[in-house]
Amino acid sequence: MIFLERDEIAALVDMRLAAPAIEAAYQASTANEIELPPVGHITFPDHNADCHIKFGHHRSQPTFVIKVATGFPNNDPARAPTGNGVSIVMSAETGETLAILYDQMLLTDVRTAVGSAIATRLLARPDACKLLVVGTGAQAGQQIKAHRELLDRELDISIWGRSPEKASGMAAKHDADVATDLEAACRNADIIVSVTGARSPIIASDWIQPGTHITAVGADAPGKHELAFELINLADHLAADSIEQCLDHGEFSMLESSRHGDVVELGTLITSPPVRSDDQLSIADLTGTAAQDIAIANCILTAHAEQGS
Repeated sequence: MIFLERDEIAALVDMRLAAPAIEAAYQASTANEIELPPVGHITFPDHNADCHIKFGHHRSQPTFVIKVATGFPNNDPARAPTGNGVSIVMSAETGETLAILYDQMLLTDVRTAVGSAIATRLLARPDACKLLVVGTGAQAGQQIKAHRELLDRELDISIWGRSPEKASGMAAKHDADVATDLEAACRNADIIVSVTGARSPIIASDWIQPGTHITAVGADAPGKHELAFELINLADHLAADSIEQCLDHGEFSMLESSRHGDVVELGTLITSPPVRSDDQLSIADLTGTAAQDIAIANCILTAHAEQGS
């Protein structure tokens, strides 16, 4: 059995190789080629924390993946990380455990960021270059890396966070600017990626200019929301990693029922990109899927095998 820890996994991560694998996973999911049971959620209200269990099987593959990820934002990072987790790769032929990827949330952060960059590439205006990242956790840093690596344009990146100190630290680490006023930063942005654990909307509809693209990834469990409800319903283009998940517990759970049919999965947009005008608003709601977890786990195991050859 293969056992890899976070540092070993980090050395094998390559976003440029992961991107086509995750795109293929989105397409396979939309084509119902992947068995994706409902997501498991456990909440820990006393700690403002939660746990997600995502698992699935691509029917053409000899393995399946179970991923457990936790978020405990109140942790003191000096004592315990705010995010943790593990992916277990098992045989779909014998049921044996083949690999344990003790990534401590790294792979979830990476595959989420790659998925976000894919959504931005598909939905943002070709000339959009002013990227605002809302949030200062580990996911924010991965979002910056993914957008820089996977978009074919120079980006002017700014970061906003509730803690000015954390925003300054993140900006310095990733050669970005600090946004001190969220409303002004949203009004100035072409692309907004929100990566917070907010439980009530923090981005208002009248802050968003025509032609903006928003990718929201924070609402990955019931009760979480980052975008104003009216903003969601004003969007001209609505995309989801999983329509079922996003309507259940993503930003789109607040979407008017008459607009449910307007939501398109990324797996469809990869082969049939949307036709948009420069003044239209697009929103991608990403709740994270086991299809991505399968793809990123396979990328790491392939890189590990090649490294050993």
